[in-house]
Amino acid sequence: QVQLVESGGGLVQAGGSLRLSCAASGRTFTSYAMGWFRQAPGKEREFVSAISWSGGSTYYADSVKGRFTMSRDNAKNTVYLQMNSLKPEDTAVYYCAAVKGYHWPPLSETEYDCWGQGTQVTVSS
Repeated sequence: QVQLVESGGGLVQAGGSLRLSCAASGRTFTSYAMGWFRQAPGKEREFVSAISWSGGSTYYADSVKGRFTMSRDNAKNTVYLQMNSLKPEDTAVYYCAAVKGYHWPPLSETEYDCWGQGTQVTVSS
């Protein structure tokens, strides 16, 4: 398994940008597809985006498509989520997760094997 640590969250005004990072420990990072999920207060955790082990394929929730971009740097064992044109409804705790055996795209949180602790993103109006 890998251990995941997110960073980069914070407070931003609507229309602004943030870049989240998720650093993974372990030598098997390239064995995993990676995902970002988020959970707003009082709501269930929801899928945001996923990226294949090579970075060649990405998939996004409709709510973030065209605004968010997920990428990975396997040399640095890190995945990123570039978030542009942020909206107040993007406010949530953002989690990265890793999945080893999956059907593409891995949309369900139950598919994922490892999770980070989360990072708070707050978008003010």
